[in-house]
Amino acid sequence: MTTALVTGATAGIGAAFARRLARDRHDLVLVARDAERLRRQAAELHDRHGIEAAVLPADLSTDEGIGAVERRLSDPDRPVDLLVNNAGFGLKGGFLDAPLADELRMLKVHCEAVLRLTAAAVEPMRGRGRGGVVNVASVAAFFPRGTYSASKAWVVQFTEGAARDLAGSGVRLTALCPGFVRTEFHERAALGIGAIPDWMWLDADRVVETALRDLARNKTVSIPDARYKVLTGAARLAPRSALGGISARARRRYGPRRGD
Repeated sequence: MTTALVTGATAGIGAAFARRLARDRHDLVLVARDAERLRRQAAELHDRHGIEAAVLPADLSTDEGIGAVERRLSDPDRPVDLLVNNAGFGLKGGFLDAPLADELRMLKVHCEAVLRLTAAAVEPMRGRGRGGVVNVASVAAFFPRGTYSASKAWVVQFTEGAARDLAGSGVRLTALCPGFVRTEFHERAALGIGAIPDWMWLDADRVVETALRDLARNKTVSIPDARYKVLTGAARLAPRSALGGISARARRRYGPRRGD
């Protein structure tokens, strides 16, 4: 039986990954900050699907937390076959509205943790000649919108570059770029989600299904749902100045993003 490690596993897309992978008979290593919530989740997945679910409480905005997950990914006696880098968060307002310390913490989680954990995972995967990594980004990566968008754009570019470097090794990497997904993150941030049109919402379980299918097909960038593919395709062709105006209007109308 293979093992998957999922960060940000207790809610939203991370929880959807955990459910789907457990259903597909993968053993799990569940990573998040809330140890008690992790234990409840692990027990539920074990009882429902008969898989082994280990918990690893870790705060990926700290070196200690990242280091703990790196050590688990590098353990030769307990190989990890699939890494899902899902942990992340958003900040309210535009640039300079949030404290600089929070902006730096976001970069730590979205960029440094993704870099270090991907490196820790793919080295032994390459040695075994198989394995996969899903780095959760966002459609925000294609629209200039402050640190959140910039960090998610980095995730996409990093994943594409790493995938090229590892071509032929048996290790596959996919950057998942969802749009608005119905998760508790939007509720926590009090975003006024009623203003977002129904057509923009995606289901977390379907997002995960698409991501795993695209990973199996060795597709480097996964954009769930044809509507968002059209939007991101248009964004790649539009002038950067126009995209900046669209992002600013979206922020005023819909509020800031909170995680994925």
